Amino acid sequence: MTAPRQTRRPFPAPARPSARPARPRPGSQALRLGSPRPRLRMIGAGFTVVLLVFTVRLLQVQAVDADAYAARANLNRYIPVTLAAERGAITDRSGVALASTVDAYDITAAPDLLTPERTKTEGAAHQAAALLAPALGEEPAVLEQKLTANPKSKYVVLARRQSPQVWKKVAALKKAQAERAARKQGPNVLAGVNRETHRKRVYPNGELAAGLLGFVNAEGRGAGGLEAQLDRVLAGQDGRRVYAQSGGRQVPTGDVKEQAAVPGSAVELTIDRDIQWAAQSAISRQVRESHADRGYVVVQDTRTGEILAMANAPGYDPNDLASADRSALGNFALQDAYEPGSVSKVMTMAAVLEEGVATPGTRVEVPNRLPRADRAFADDIDHPTWHLTLNGVLAKSSNIGTILASEQLGKTREQANEVLYGYLRKFGIGRPTGLGFPGETPGILAKPEQWTASRPYTIPFGQGLSLNAVQAASVYSTIAGGGERVQPSLVRGTRGPDHRFVPAPEPPRTRVISEKTARELSAMLESVVDDQEGTGTKAKIPGYRVAGKTGTSNRVDPRTGRYQGYTASFAGFAPADQPRVTVYCAVQNPTSGNYFGGQVCGPVFKQVMEFALKTLQVPPSGSQPPRLPVSYDDR
Repeated sequence: MTAPRQTRRPFPAPARPSARPARPRPGSQALRLGSPRPRLRMIGAGFTVVLLVFTVRLLQVQAVDADAYAARANLNRYIPVTLAAERGAITDRSGVALASTVDAYDITAAPDLLTPERTKTEGAAHQAAALLAPALGEEPAVLEQKLTANPKSKYVVLARRQSPQVWKKVAALKKAQAERAARKQGPNVLAGVNRETHRKRVYPNGELAAGLLGFVNAEGRGAGGLEAQLDRVLAGQDGRRVYAQSGGRQVPTGDVKEQAAVPGSAVELTIDRDIQWAAQSAISRQVRESHADRGYVVVQDTRTGEILAMANAPGYDPNDLASADRSALGNFALQDAYEPGSVSKVMTMAAVLEEGVATPGTRVEVPNRLPRADRAFADDIDHPTWHLTLNGVLAKSSNIGTILASEQLGKTREQANEVLYGYLRKFGIGRPTGLGFPGETPGILAKPEQWTASRPYTIPFGQGLSLNAVQAASVYSTIAGGGERVQPSLVRGTRGPDHRFVPAPEPPRTRVISEKTARELSAMLESVVDDQEGTGTKAKIPGYRVAGKTGTSNRVDPRTGRYQGYTASFAGFAPADQPRVTVYCAVQNPTSGNYFGGQVCGPVFKQVMEFALKTLQVPPSGSQPPRLPVSYDDR
């Protein structure tokens, strides 16, 4: 069988070669495609540089400068708050509060929450200021300036030391704004307003002892009086609290670091509140009735030197400094330097008795005029020649008799000046009282070599030298204390946060005159009050023996530096047989009625002394005064 014949598929014809490319014409350039490799290398190098920069920056942020950036981040995230220490109270000697501290709030805000970007509106700070102004008692423009001064700030104080009632008003405004924002009626412009708890100083007794206590400033620091002097003791040590915040609010679960504040110590004064009230009431009334510039009363315990009262008139209310008369913001019983007048004669008499050149019964012939230096000296009234004892010179407050007595202190006037100067210094004239009170004056007492012209004759009777009211009281307490000067004191002790009482150091004591001289002076001072010829009869107190001295001196006007008006004063102690209390009163420039010390200050002395003796339960005198002779018969 023959196999089928396979048909062969013919092979395709070979393709015809393409035409040969045309040769370039003479003068034309051939177009060649560039290689991509250089471009790729350049792009790769660029990416490498960029990545290298990012890598270096990343290393700098996360490794080299990590702490700095973390601190900067915390600065924006964490808000530090000062925890104000509770200021210690000031109390009287019985623990009655004279200055205390109550809750108060600083009203704060976060200005960065009021920017147009955050509130999606213009004028948010203006709206917030308008809402808060009535509640804070501030002008809207002032609040708006605080809110816009630093728009990026997260903290600004709008008002300091506000009462809880003020915060309640602000809280009500915040609630109303939050509800308004929830209803989509506008932004909450008070979202960043908050409070910080602080303390506010209050003075429960208003004007009582204001000149002594002083006041605190807006920062809660002492700015006057004992508040300033004892600020470090009273202020304590502030604490610190740091918390995490977001959107001006504290993050509930955020970190909180707190260092507790250390409260200040309470200070117990020597002041008796009741006696202070009596002194302030009496001197305020007298200044008012006399139309005087001012007046002061100092009450001192003769045994311990403690100040029981220090009153000034006119006064001020430290709770309302904005309404206070700036000229009254001081404790003028320590800050005024003035010529004491005849109350100073007791120091001249102390020198005369202590030096043994005279006795209370020594006879002194007192003419109507005494020519010395560049003038003829006179007493407060014209009189025929008086025949007085040394006791009578003090009882009738004779300037001429005092000059004659002082001349016996030395063979020459210069020697007498030296002796008298020494006694004045020992009594504390021309030197600080020891209280360390802000603005206290030591007074003026020139050295003996500077006693020229009439000064050697005016200083013995209280002109030509100056002192403050506490110094004057201390002179009489020295005599009442048997001739030993006890440095005045105002602080009994302190009570710290542990409630442990730490008494103040005992004040130094200095012997000025002998006990014998002090007894003789006390008897002479009783003649001033008890004898009908004395100038201080208005200071008599039934049942008590009183020793005292009047003073009426020409007054130097602090504005002109010239003599104008008078200083009326009275100083004394009781009971004279067993001294317990010294009271000193001075009234500056009385212009209505009498201006003599016995008439102006004698009644004030009596009123305050009677009250103090009853308050301290001092028993009446058990004996009669000695009634030394005032004059003698020259026949």
